[in-house]
Amino acid sequence: MAYVPLSGLSLRDIEYVVAVDDLRNFSRAAERCGVSQAGLSEQVRKLEQLLDVTLFERSRRHVAPTPEGEHLIGLGREVLAAARNLLEVAKAHTGPLSGLLRIGVIPTLGPYYVPGLLPPLRKEYPQLGLRLTEGRTESLVRALRHGELDLALMALPAPADSLDSVILFEEEFMGVFPSHHELAKTPSISLSQLGRPDLLLLEDGHCLRDQALSICPTAPRPKDQRLATSLEMLWHMIGAGEGFSLIPKLALRNRTEFEDLVCIRSLPEPEARRTIGLVWRASDPRAGAFRELGTFLHGIAPAKS
Repeated sequence: MAYVPLSGLSLRDIEYVVAVDDLRNFSRAAERCGVSQAGLSEQVRKLEQLLDVTLFERSRRHVAPTPEGEHLIGLGREVLAAARNLLEVAKAHTGPLSGLLRIGVIPTLGPYYVPGLLPPLRKEYPQLGLRLTEGRTESLVRALRHGELDLALMALPAPADSLDSVILFEEEFMGVFPSHHELAKTPSISLSQLGRPDLLLLEDGHCLRDQALSICPTAPRPKDQRLATSLEMLWHMIGAGEGFSLIPKLALRNRTEFEDLVCIRSLPEPEARRTIGLVWRASDPRAGAFRELGTFLHGIAPAKS
């Protein structure tokens, strides 16, 4: 095999290829990477020439990795993760919580928790630059494992052995019913009463959907059941009288709309709650500093009332 100098292999070019693979679109990949589409496409072509492999099948409507490309892109992700780890090890000796910190957050938590989190966090760690990303649990776990995120705020347990975490707080689920619903007027509600076909759910991929089904495992699931794309849409569907659901307590704070249309009820069983935690790669050399950060966040956790 002919010698190929590493000077021709750029980490930036590998980042371009990974972005194309993630988004399956050259234009959006260029936007993510902050370059022109023409520039990104040219660098991908140069990398293909260097590797003597076609990485992607291209057409006007379709971009997908070739079998050889899929394997090499996987190796490229490992190279990027190793490079990021090199930087993280260096940071661990010069102040681990300085510079840019990339934090992912699940969509059923972010809009309701992050606004109250940012002021004390910025005050306590003024040297930090924060980059926030919203995503479902599966995508955040993947980004953590690939070194594309440093931390994530999500419901525990984290679904990967390679991740470590610290508990921040417990959050109750509340039963939210249309005001005319029969359970809205019941003196007390037990979880056994919630296994009904009018239980509204989020789409697949939301951890809140899985949590609701674990709490109400006997709930029938009609084939034609409508699913909410977001927690806000779920709230609107309840207000419209389509059914009821379980909503985290933080998402119900300071809501004044639909006062005459919905009824919010407490659920006394201990299962009706979720555990929110701070999650990171177990191999990250900044783990000690992340635990300290978790202790700080635990200390400013939202009040239970």
